[in-house]
Amino acid sequence: MKLLILHLLLLTIVCLNCAAQSPVREIEKLKLVLKEKSQLDAQKQRRIDFLKASLVQRELSLKDEYLINLKLYNEYKSFQYDKAFYYAHQLQRISSQLKDPAKIAYAKLKLGFILLSSGMFKETFDSLSTLKIKHLPDSVKREYYLLNARTYYDLADFDQDDYYTRIYTSKASLYVDSALKLCAIKSFEYSYYSGLKLIKAGHLGQAILKLKSLINSKRLSYHQYAITASTLSDIYIRHHQNYIAVKLLINASIADIKSSTKEAAAMLNLAQLLNQYNNTEDAYLFIKAAMDDAVNYGARQRKVQVSAILPVIASARILHEQEQKRMLFFYCALLTVLSMTIIGFTIIIYKQLKRIKAADKLVLEANARLRNTIEKLNETEKIKEEYIGYYLHIISDYLNKLEKIKSSITQRLTTKKFDEIKILVGNINLKKEREELFSNFDKAFLKLFPNFVTEFNTLFPAEHQVRLHPHQLLNTDLRIFALIRLGVNDPDKLARILEYSLNTIYNYRTRIKNKSNNPDGFETAILNIKAI
Repeated sequence: MKLLILHLLLLTIVCLNCAAQSPVREIEKLKLVLKEKSQLDAQKQRRIDFLKASLVQRELSLKDEYLINLKLYNEYKSFQYDKAFYYAHQLQRISSQLKDPAKIAYAKLKLGFILLSSGMFKETFDSLSTLKIKHLPDSVKREYYLLNARTYYDLADFDQDDYYTRIYTSKASLYVDSALKLCAIKSFEYSYYSGLKLIKAGHLGQAILKLKSLINSKRLSYHQYAITASTLSDIYIRHHQNYIAVKLLINASIADIKSSTKEAAAMLNLAQLLNQYNNTEDAYLFIKAAMDDAVNYGARQRKVQVSAILPVIASARILHEQEQKRMLFFYCALLTVLSMTIIGFTIIIYKQLKRIKAADKLVLEANARLRNTIEKLNETEKIKEEYIGYYLHIISDYLNKLEKIKSSITQRLTTKKFDEIKILVGNINLKKEREELFSNFDKAFLKLFPNFVTEFNTLFPAEHQVRLHPHQLLNTDLRIFALIRLGVNDPDKLARILEYSLNTIYNYRTRIKNKSNNPDGFETAILNIKAI
């Protein structure tokens, strides 16, 4: 019972905290404005339709066409991304026909603003980099500096990296300084960007005074008010004064709705803040409205941002409703059963994993042995193929030589030229034939094992490594162990092939092994030398 009472007290405290952080009256006001949203959007659409009609109903000069397209762009820039993008390109087209540098630059700035609004930072920089502002009017220069400043500030917020954020913030501040020199002191841009620069510099107290003064001036449009209130709310969130931040975001959201602004973050931030204090019902309503705006506007970045938050708030709302319907005892019982089930499954899974690991180990070992066997079989197959060809070639050569000798001897026996037969037999150089046989063997072997000499030498200290003469492929020491590598390990066979005595072969093998780094494992190391 004591535990139950404690849980109820904690739940009551949480609910009271939620109520304290959610200004009910302002939230209800926002809900009422939300119901008027479609009517307000319809009014904007009528203005847009009127402007579109004026483009086709009468003949227009290029200047008039430029002005109407600019108005359409301004209507769409925070309302619908793809339409604003289209009219930004129309402005570029018409300004190029007018050959007016100021209008061309202004059109590129409009395109840059739209690209930035959709989160396309690279494309924004690409568009801005083509501008040469030296001889342009101050109004265009001012907008150029402000757009660059906003781009770098947004990029700094997006990256959230200690190193690059400082760089981007510093660049943005320099652009703000350049823009402020061209702004009227009483203008919205001067006051707002002065405050924004103070925020980025960490002077939050001064920034609050600057932005509150701007809000209280009563001279802002809905859009300007929404931007200022949203920015100011971020400072209060940093100071953990969430009640004030919620009120500011509510007012910013109302202003966005009244100006039919779809490219805005106020409603999104409001939903996140309310969700933190378990006001999931209102948070879900506002995040859905933010998603509708993101879809209508069509910018990918905004849709991604809202899509990341919507499931979180939706799941929180569902959980909150479930918690209200279920009894505490049911949760305790469910958790107990669940815990026991998890423990049982954990034990079963643990045992199964042990069996699987043991089986996996056996499989891996078997696979390793199989791979080793396959490698040896492949190597043996290569050696067989190479040496069958080699010996067929040698035998063929010797048969040809015997055929020639037989023919020569037969001719001389017929003519009874016995002295010439003696000369012919005396010209047979067995030593040279043996050397040629060994040379052919060496070539065939090194074709299969091109790294044999190098790897053979790694088994010895430097002073005992083999030094071959120029044009020498293998020497006797190497040839003995080359035959061993091919599988000829019987001393008697080695002696017959190399025409040495058994004792000589034994002495050679013993002497060479004793000079190696590891006499006991020497021949195993020889057998491990890989063929190509």
